[in-house]
Amino acid sequence: MRHPLVATSLGEASPSSPRARAPQSPSESLGLQIPAVPMSARRQAWQFAAALVFFHGSEYVLAAAFHGRRNVTATSLLISKQYVLAMSFAMLEHLTEILIFPEVKEYWFVSNIGLLMVLIGEIIRKLAVVTAGRAFTHVIRIYHEDQHQLITHGVYRFMRHPGYSGFLIWAVGTQVMLCNPVSTVAFTYVLWRFFSKRIPYEEFFLRQFFGSEYEEYAQRVHSGLPFIK
Repeated sequence: MRHPLVATSLGEASPSSPRARAPQSPSESLGLQIPAVPMSARRQAWQFAAALVFFHGSEYVLAAAFHGRRNVTATSLLISKQYVLAMSFAMLEHLTEILIFPEVKEYWFVSNIGLLMVLIGEIIRKLAVVTAGRAFTHVIRIYHEDQHQLITHGVYRFMRHPGYSGFLIWAVGTQVMLCNPVSTVAFTYVLWRFFSKRIPYEEFFLRQFFGSEYEEYAQRVHSGLPFIK
């Protein structure tokens, strides 16, 4: 055995020597501690990104398939300034809660319910688009066109506005999937309020286009959204 002093003199640092310490990262040298992102939170973020890409991409593809690429504009992606702000707020909440309340993102059961809502909402929405075909548009029609017909079969047998219903379930589901309590409440309220005004406005023109046929249909079939007749 060599004496500790001999080992030190030969360039081998002792355990207590400063030379034996691991190099510090910049955050450690400043006294900062960056918490690791939980696996559940990373999974939620990836699922959220995938849901956005698939939803808007498929909306554009279907619109181009039924109406032709020349007649499809950026509105077919359903992306507006208000929408971007809402989704940005959702991501900001998600990141903030990861740093402050990371345990909120660990509710796997709640997140999986949100994922199921996303899938169900997506299916209902796409069934509405495919069933209506050329009669489905992203902008409310105020003038009757030849290809505009009243669709009452398929998913429209169970609800008058499956496209709106599917979008509401999908959008709220994305926030449940992220375990975002604030955005979940905000999305539910804002979207319900939006559709509660949009549906009467749209149905005003539908009654003009189809008359008693739509009146009978509206009395027989629910709108598809809660508390909206």
